[in-house]
Formats: sequence, C-alpha cells, structure tokens
Amino acid sequence: MDENRPVQSTAGLDIDAGTAAALRRLLPVTADEVIQAVIVEVPSYTGAWSGRMGTTIRRAVRTALGDFLDLVTGAPTDHQQTGPAAAYELGRGEARDGRSMDALLGAYRVGARVAWRELSKGAVAVGQPADVLAKFAGLMFAYIDELSAASAAGHADELATSGRVRERYLEQLARDLLDGAAEDVLLAETERAGWKPPGTLTAVLLPAAQARQALRLVDPRTLLAEDLPDFGEPTAVLLVPDVDGAGRAHLLGLLAGRRAVVGPARSWTRAGASFARAVRANGLPVDGAGPVDTEQQLVELVLGADEEAHADLRARALAPLADLRPAVARRLEDTLRAWLLHQGRREEVAAALFVHPQTVRYRMSQLRELFGDDLGGPRRILELTLAVALPPT
Repeated sequence: MDENRPVQSTAGLDIDAGTAAALRRLLPVTADEVIQAVIVEVPSYTGAWSGRMGTTIRRAVRTALGDFLDLVTGAPTDHQQTGPAAAYELGRGEARDGRSMDALLGAYRVGARVAWRELSKGAVAVGQPADVLAKFAGLMFAYIDELSAASAAGHADELATSGRVRERYLEQLARDLLDGAAEDVLLAETERAGWKPPGTLTAVLLPAAQARQALRLVDPRTLLAEDLPDFGEPTAVLLVPDVDGAGRAHLLGLLAGRRAVVGPARSWTRAGASFARAVRANGLPVDGAGPVDTEQQLVELVLGADEEAHADLRARALAPLADLRPAVARRLEDTLRAWLLHQGRREEVAAALFVHPQTVRYRMSQLRELFGDDLGGPRRILELTLAVALPPT
C-alpha cells in the first residue's frame, strides 16, 4: 500500500495511510498515558484500577481511542457498536460502583487532553499541516462529547434500574416483616436489598395519599408498604427505625395534622407486632385530627381486645344495678368508678363528682347494700375496675 496516498475519512479529514499507521502505532502508549493521567488527576479513580472495574476502564480507553482513529481515518467499523457502546457500559459500571458522573466527566476531560497531546505530537512528527491538526482537534473533542453523553445515559439508566429493583426488594422486606416471616428469611432479604437492620421499628398506619409525603419527613431507612388489604380506604404503613424513647415524641410531632396511628417500638424482626397494635387501635374513637399514639391507648386496647368478653364481664359485674332506673344506675356507676379510681377517699371522690361528701357516703351505702359484703374484696375490685374502666358506648 502507498503510505503517501491520501485517505478520505467519513469525518472529512484527509490524511495519508502512513500518518494513519503512525497514529495507530501510538495507541498503546497513548492509552497508558491517559490512564496514568486520570489516576493522578481524578482522585475518585485512585482505587478503581484493580479487579473487574479496572479491566473495564482500560478496555474502554483503548476501545475509545481505536474507535476514534477508525472514525477519522475512514477505517471500516460500526462506530455505534464500539466507542459509544463501551462508554455507555462504563457509565453503568460507574453507577454500580457508587461513583458520580462528575468523576467520569473529569476523567474524560483529562483523557481528551492527554490523548490530543500524544496523538497531535505523532501527527506533527509525520508532517501533518496546521489545518489538518485543527480539524483533528475538533473531531477529537466532539468525539469525547459523544462518549460523555453515552456514559451519562448509561449512568442514569443504571441508577433508574437499580433504584427500581431495590425499591421492590425493600417493599417485599416490609411486607414480610408485617407478615411475621422467619428471621433467616428477613436477614436474607436485608442483604439482598442492601438495608442495614436498625434496633427497632415502629409501624405508622396512615392513608395511602399521605404516605409518600410522610416518608420524606422520617429516617431514610424507613420501609413503606402500600395498598394494604382489608382496610376501607387505601392505606399504607411506614416502618420507622429507632424512634423509641425520646424519638417517639419527635415522630409524633412530624406527623401532626395527619390521620396516622403510631404503634409501639419493637425489635426490627417483630415489626409485625407493632403493625398489629396500630391496626387494632385504628378503630378506636379519638378526639382531634392528630396522630393516635397507641402507647396512650393501652387501656382501651386491652378492654377492646375481646369486646364480647368485656361486655359479658360488665354485665355480670354490674348485675346488681340492672333493675334500677337508668338514671339511678348511671349515678351509682359513676360513683363506683370514682370510688375505685380514688381508692375510697371520700373527699376526692366528692370533688371528682362535684357532689357533697355526704352524698358520696349515701351512694356508697346503696352500693354496699346492692353488691353485698364483698364489695371490697380483691377479686371483686378487679372485676368492677375492668367493668367500669370505660363508660358504656
């Protein structure tokens, strides 16, 4: 082949075959110079040159330089399947390794400068004129822009894909926690999702429409399960890490104004118990529109755990009042409740009922006559306390 014969490239650059061959012989050295410059000038890549990622980066550098020379010298190649494709995969790899696009773009800038310096020296050495060098520079930096765009696309696609996959893993973990899955299953899922288990989790039940907004207010490790079954309206649950103790008050403050029900803090593998408590408290009558703190609803939860049993206990314990007129029965029940609450201290009972102490004495005489001598017995006091703990609905 005549090395002095001009070669018309697809990029519009006229160089002879000898120059093309000389530049191609420079590729291994140029690739090594590019890699060394990136190591020195881009700190994020200091530890990236060993193992699988190092091999990928070296291959991408050599492929890009070879693809560029093919492009400017008119060598037959499928341009879209070489340099840009390798750059796209490099961007995906960078995202998987946790590096930002800033580091990769910095590496491209360094690489372009060093590659231009080495290849332009080679072109000058074989006598290429200034106008060819100017075109050569323009083509190189346009090519680097193309590679940068391909890597940025790969980086964004990998983040989007891995983000969606991890979100699915985290949601599956949340649902298995709610279902009380075995600990070995949960541990495997935390590893798969890349989620570090906290000490405790607290279930927060709330309308699905409020869930995403509330999620942004709490710990980033919070798990979310949406579209929960068996509720009258679309409902979601947040599993919030480590908000026991003083953190609970902070959580309740963050949820102010929301129709949320906050379960107790439980060890993370028992998050389902916190969720079950929140579900039971969800049907309790409450005042106001703020969050319901189940820790302040324990009496109601205990008495409502078996509503029929509580109704039967109430009917049996208060049977002596059953035949009285309703108004009289209510007054005596109120008096009995205050008497039990204040442990029989007449002045305090009278103050609670806004009556005279003598009225309390009279009503207690009626109660003793109705209930008999064991009104003060330990078992009877326990039954009566449970029976009158909540006013009848």
